Amino acid sequence: MEENMKLVTLEDTVEYHLFLIPDESRDPEKQKEILQKYIERIMSLFAPILVPYIWQNQPFNLKYKPGKGSVPAHLYGVTKFGDNIEDEWFIVYVIREITKEFPELIARIEDNDGQFLLIEAADFLPKWLDPDNSVNRVFFHQGELCIIPAPRKPEAESWLPTTSPTIPQALTIISAHPEKVLASELVRASVNRRIKGYPEKIQASLHRAHCFLPAGIVAVLKQQPRLVAAAVQAFYLRDPIDLRACRIFKTFLPETRIMTLVTFTKCLYAQLVQQRFVPDRRSGYELPPPSHPQYRAHELGMKLAHGFEILCSKCSPHFSDSKKSLVTNSPLWASFLESLKKNDYFKGLIEGSAQYQERLEMAKNYFQLSVNRPESSLAMSPGEEILTMLQTIPFDIEELKKEETNLHPEDDDRWLDLSPDQLEQLLQEAAGKKESQPISKKEEQDYDLTQVSESMKAFISKVSTHKGAELPQEPSEAPITFDADSFLNYFDKILGPRPHESDSDDLDEEDFECLDSDDDVDLETQEAGEEVSLKGTFDDLKSYMAQMDQELAHTNIGKSFTTRKQLFLCQHCRVLRDFMERAWTLEFHGSENKEPPSQTASNNSDEEDSGAGDSVMEPVDIDLNLVSNILESYSSQAGLAGPASNLLQSMGVQLPDNSDHRATSKPGQD
Repeated sequence: MEENMKLVTLEDTVEYHLFLIPDESRDPEKQKEILQKYIERIMSLFAPILVPYIWQNQPFNLKYKPGKGSVPAHLYGVTKFGDNIEDEWFIVYVIREITKEFPELIARIEDNDGQFLLIEAADFLPKWLDPDNSVNRVFFHQGELCIIPAPRKPEAESWLPTTSPTIPQALTIISAHPEKVLASELVRASVNRRIKGYPEKIQASLHRAHCFLPAGIVAVLKQQPRLVAAAVQAFYLRDPIDLRACRIFKTFLPETRIMTLVTFTKCLYAQLVQQRFVPDRRSGYELPPPSHPQYRAHELGMKLAHGFEILCSKCSPHFSDSKKSLVTNSPLWASFLESLKKNDYFKGLIEGSAQYQERLEMAKNYFQLSVNRPESSLAMSPGEEILTMLQTIPFDIEELKKEETNLHPEDDDRWLDLSPDQLEQLLQEAAGKKESQPISKKEEQDYDLTQVSESMKAFISKVSTHKGAELPQEPSEAPITFDADSFLNYFDKILGPRPHESDSDDLDEEDFECLDSDDDVDLETQEAGEEVSLKGTFDDLKSYMAQMDQELAHTNIGKSFTTRKQLFLCQHCRVLRDFMERAWTLEFHGSENKEPPSQTASNNSDEEDSGAGDSVMEPVDIDLNLVSNILESYSSQAGLAGPASNLLQSMGVQLPDNSDHRATSKPGQD
């Protein structure tokens, strides 16, 4: 259905739509002109943070999308963020800020997972909201996240559709009832926490490193720092055919290498560093020994040079010149440049200066990629951009070498190595939880293990369906008791309702008046017969359970559980032994052929357990068995993640660390 706007199907791709309200019926050409003006205003307003941003694959972009079906004309963009998930959340921040700056715009955003904003706030969503009914319900308006609610009753709220709303319905609802469609505070806080810190966070995501690069690459990166992403991706995703072009370098000769400072994103830097690669001997890229102080700079430069060479090898050096002049020929460029000046993009730089020209070139490429995107057949590839700059930008190798002495220090890359504590802290922050405080010595000694059993009982008592089980937010304080009536009611649901209960709901007074005496007799007879049958079913179940108990008494299954009698014996063995010996003296005094029952019990315990008809099944201590099994499972995890710790932590139970490292002595070794 077009009105539901088909979700993104490409992997690692995010789509965003901006709708204008009120959506009055206008001439299509007039509507297009208005929306094109919004593109110009939006991109020039956010140019200071969008132009210098280094994207993993594709930049943020907007274009006009004509109306189709019930979906009105709107602004549309799609970005492939690849391995850098921060690009996606930066776009979420930009979309939120756009709706804040332009209140007449309503935005929606989704990726190949669907409504990923709801996934981020999954712990706080209303129970009625699921992937099936969330279509066209989640939007940004005036800088706030909105979720169009579903009516609790079909006719409770006349302004809410009973099914998933269409795009026009959603726009009308949000514009008419902005306060009523606001997402809950917890949901909004979850999303805002994920994008907190932008735009300052952009600088924190960058990493600057020294690289030993050919002079041509140094000149290109000074003009277009964003091309480092394309080069890293080309090297990272290389194949044997790509490496053929790197046997003998034709564009970036190793003899021209100089030291420079390159700005990466942390994702790009990690991809480049973690790749193990040995260059072809014919390439001329020889590395110093690993002990060399500049080995890392040489290795990074070698890998980056391979990426640039691969990009240039994929295009012809004699590509069409028509691609080079697309920017300045566009009718939107003049007004876009004027908007940049109004928004202080050039930071007061003198027109014509070197820094002014650098920012101007960056703005041109930004305009080409994000504002005035040409058809794919006319768009320049990264390799063509690089070759164009090499032909048009003059650079002096000697001047670049002089800059080696004034390089800024590179950033520390110890963030690549995470300690277990740092990883735990990152996971806690991602989950939105406060860092758990370690259990003190006194708390460890006074730890109450009943908290474990009560939490498990609360978990068992929660509702579970084919979609999963509900975890209690905190351990239950109320004791769990067995209700026999409720237990029998469950059997009623399984075996079917009693006849008089179902008939009393289906028949009203008039129906009973219409029944004759024969019908009454038949009905009473039927009820009596079915009640007898139901009672017989319960008797059969009890008989089966008793028979199962007798059969299990002959096995060792019962020995695997701790019974209440065993627990009592373990805790009070001496008192119990004295009591049994005293009872034997009183009852069997004078009999020389008798032995104390304590000795008999200790010598023939196995025989008593295997007795057929006289053995009695002692009640199992459920709490003790539960706690002991969980503790055994927790101990076997050896401090790592496992089912026991994961389940307990999800219920808010934190067990103290196992501080007992003493080796258990085996019997007979004492």
